Amino acid sequence: MSLINPTSFFSSSLTKENKFQDYKTFKAWLAERCKPEEFKVERVPLDKMSKWSLDEKGVCISHDSGRFFQVEGIHVKTNFICDTEWDQPIINQPEIGILGFITKVFDGVRYFLIQAKMEPGNINTLQISPSLQATKSNFSQVHKGKRPIFLEYFNGEKKNVHVLVDHLQTEQGGRFYRKRNRNIVIEIEDSIDLPDEFCWLTLGEMKALLKEDNILNMDTRSVLSTIPIIEDGVIGNLEPLDLFDLCSILSTSGKKFLKSFVTKNSVNSIEELLSWYTSQKTHWEIEVAKTPLTQMEGWKVNEWSIEGDSRFFSVIGVNVVAGTREVTNWMQPLLEDKHIGLLCFMCQEINGALHFIVQAKVEPGNLDVIELSPTVSCSNYEYVKTKSNRPFLFDEVFNSSNSVLFDSLQSGEGGRFFKIQNRNMLIEIPTGQKVEIPFNYTWMTLSQMKEFMRYGLFNVEARSIISGISFIE
Repeated sequence: MSLINPTSFFSSSLTKENKFQDYKTFKAWLAERCKPEEFKVERVPLDKMSKWSLDEKGVCISHDSGRFFQVEGIHVKTNFICDTEWDQPIINQPEIGILGFITKVFDGVRYFLIQAKMEPGNINTLQISPSLQATKSNFSQVHKGKRPIFLEYFNGEKKNVHVLVDHLQTEQGGRFYRKRNRNIVIEIEDSIDLPDEFCWLTLGEMKALLKEDNILNMDTRSVLSTIPIIEDGVIGNLEPLDLFDLCSILSTSGKKFLKSFVTKNSVNSIEELLSWYTSQKTHWEIEVAKTPLTQMEGWKVNEWSIEGDSRFFSVIGVNVVAGTREVTNWMQPLLEDKHIGLLCFMCQEINGALHFIVQAKVEPGNLDVIELSPTVSCSNYEYVKTKSNRPFLFDEVFNSSNSVLFDSLQSGEGGRFFKIQNRNMLIEIPTGQKVEIPFNYTWMTLSQMKEFMRYGLFNVEARSIISGISFIE
């Protein structure tokens, strides 16, 4: 590895040794941050949420300040796959938050500053968050609480900050209405004092943690997915494929991933993929109209929740105590789904390089009709198993002849969703097995996926899986 730029993202992704603490010490540190006496989340009736209320006409649930977010009702009509229409609640949060990592090079290795952050909907109470994770309402201090730590590194106050990644990326289009966050990675040279809930990790350590259930939160996964692992200058004067001879530590799947990042032997050119993407945007249609929460067909508003079919999500209210947050006590609505969803990319080696089956998916909260999605993406997958019209390649997820490259449970954004989980999977179909893909699917290499991701075209479910791609065991 001597010819690989040691301060690169790629080199950090191959590094699990940490100069500040070993893995056992880190896990002990994380456990120590989780104090039951400081973190409590209790269900409360919707009409007992302080500063939140359903308006007199039953249109939406909103905060007294008019900020943060609203829970609204929508009526949806689309021609996606089959003509259909439905009503549902959705979160409308028309502001752009910041999800930002501070990085710094120590002894020639790039480290990421992470925080152990409590969110009311988190599984395990605390999960690993970016250095800064804040909505605009948070960092403009609408809540009258403390200013978010390290905000000055992302809002222009601090000088000598080098921006490495800066993208606008979307949230879940099925549950957020046109919501985006700024995903940003910066590099600093300053020495900074770390509060108790912060520490430094390498990219390789975070990739390893993604193989475990519910440790890195959704916002962390979103930002990690945007990082250009094979960035310019990472390999000096080497030809890309010579990396395989240098990096004996790469796993079998890691070599396949690396080749997919650098290959020029793709099934489709970028121009062909752009044409396919444009055809999807023009072919599919969706109409979204607001409707009062109390008038949504198939949904009922009661004292404790807004709920429809028990197979899907509902809206609940919670009272939160969080000793380490900018505000230590508040109430709010959350979306709850007791069933586990399934997110899976199917891939196959074609022309000597892994290609991923990417879906163009229509959802009511999408900014522009479609977003690029995992091959299989559904909520309550155990229920979907019982249906006769299962999604494309759904059954292949459970076919033992395929190779499982990645499989873990990852939770939704704990600030808006209550203990929602998805099974994140990456599965390889044997080389040579014929796969006929429908009109709204296509083949992409990892290199091509990264190119499209720069422009915010992949949804957060896809980014969550991509963040788990690792080159080492």
